[in-house]
Order: sequence, then C-alpha cells, then structure tokens
Amino acid sequence: MKKVRKAVIAAAGMGTRFLPQTKAMPKEMLPIIDKPVIQLVVEGLVEAGVEDIIIVTGPTKRAIEDHFDRSLELEEELEKKGKSEIKSQLVSIAEMANFIYIRQKGEPKGNGRPILNAAHMIGDEPFFFFFADDFFSGHKSTASQMLEAYERTGKSVVALREVPESEVSSYGVAIVHGEVEDGVVDVGGIYEKPKLEDAPSNLAVGTGYLLTPGVLPILEQIKVGTGGEIQIADAVEGLAKTEGFSGRVIEGDYHDTGNPMAYLRTLVTFALKDDEYGPELRDFLQHKLSE
Repeated sequence: MKKVRKAVIAAAGMGTRFLPQTKAMPKEMLPIIDKPVIQLVVEGLVEAGVEDIIIVTGPTKRAIEDHFDRSLELEEELEKKGKSEIKSQLVSIAEMANFIYIRQKGEPKGNGRPILNAAHMIGDEPFFFFFADDFFSGHKSTASQMLEAYERTGKSVVALREVPESEVSSYGVAIVHGEVEDGVVDVGGIYEKPKLEDAPSNLAVGTGYLLTPGVLPILEQIKVGTGGEIQIADAVEGLAKTEGFSGRVIEGDYHDTGNPMAYLRTLVTFALKDDEYGPELRDFLQHKLSE
C-alpha cells in the first residue's frame, strides 16, 4: 500500500453567492477569524502526512498563491518591529507543504474536472481530493480519520456525516451496503439529493475523498455526467464495483462556508469558542439580542 503523499484541492469556483465580495477575492480566502478557510483544510491534510498539495484554481485566485508563499518584505518589516512570533507563523504557512497550482480547464466542468486537470501530477499514487468551503473541527483532522480507514480497508474513502431527515434531500447521500467496523461503512455509490423516501441512508458526503489512482480512467471515460458536468459522485459507483469503496463517518463538528448564512454561522461558532474574542463577543451578542 503506497503512502498517501498528495492532495488535490478544488478551488476554481467563482463564488457567485458571495458577490461582489468574491469578484476580486477568492471565496476560499474568506477568514475564520485570522485564518482563511483553505488554510484550515490544508492544515488537516498536512496533519495526515500530505507533502504535495495541488490547488486547482481559476481566475481571480492569485490571493491563494500569495497566501501560501513567502513575503520577504513583510517578514523583514515584522522583524524590525519586534513581531518575530507573527513572522514565524507566516513562514510556517509557506513551509507546510509543497504547493503546486494548476489552472482549471476543459469541458464539461464539474467537481471531477480538477482531478483530471491534476492527473499528470497524481500518477499512480493514492491522493486526497478536498473542497475548500467545508471542513470538520475536532481532536483529529478529517484527513487523518480517512487515512486510518484507507489503511485498514485498502479502498478509497469518502468523508461522511449523519444528517437529519429534513436535510437528506439537500446532499449527496451514501448508498451503504453495511458497516465494516465502527465508523467505517461499505459504500456502493452516491445518490445525489434524493427524496426522503428514496434516500438509501442518512449519511451525507462532506469535505472530500481519499481516492486510489483507479478513479482516473473512470473519470476520463465520463463524457457528460450528472447535470451535464463531470461529477466525482459519478465515478464512485464504478470504483466501488472494481475495487470497493469505503465511507468514514467523521468524528467532529461539521462547518460549512459555501453560502453567506452558513459562513456566518461558522464564523460566529469559531469566534465564540476563541479564548481571546469569545467572552467579549458573547457579551456583545447577548446585549444586541436583548435590545
């Protein structure tokens, strides 16, 4: 079993739900207090041992490259002002992993397109495929939990979370054939946004996948997938038939930043838990709500 050293992050979306803010700033750079969302995703991947992170971008995404690069002028200025701790934090961001950037191209589009764009960098190795607008928080990163499942089963893994019946129709839901062990299930495919009566489970897909290279030829054969796009969900069934596919029910709190309300909820949740800002913010919110 090859070591999982690589990750692909899809970051080419236009972020239309956040316009006009995202006209010039990537939605992946929306801050969760003092860290952009994509950095939280990267940190979880690095915790799992990822060394090479391939970020598939689009127009207006230059800020992502700048964030994960060194800024010598800024570092020198911080050093002069005696802010060496902040300088060290900035340096560590750039040194977390080897960052590679690829511009998304090709038709049809869809969330499977970034994998095809990065295929020449993936080769014959297993890899993580994550999105940069949702994530879990907890004592162990999502990627680390998925890696454990992969090492036990030898199969591709999708991150899953339980959702209430009222939300099942809003997500892609895992077709579960049985539980392999605690928290790990056997997955036969993904049912996109089913009606409640048709839902095969209440386990929704969240954050991303750990995939074997066997997914590449399957994606290449998909000319037009669900909704006229190449979707990774379309390849899961094929991979499940040829190699098997696992799902890991992630332990931790799920956070979404894909739309303004979800982002606000995530931001407030993190701020309230923050040792520095939490107490004052709690008092402020209680005061505003009582007015």
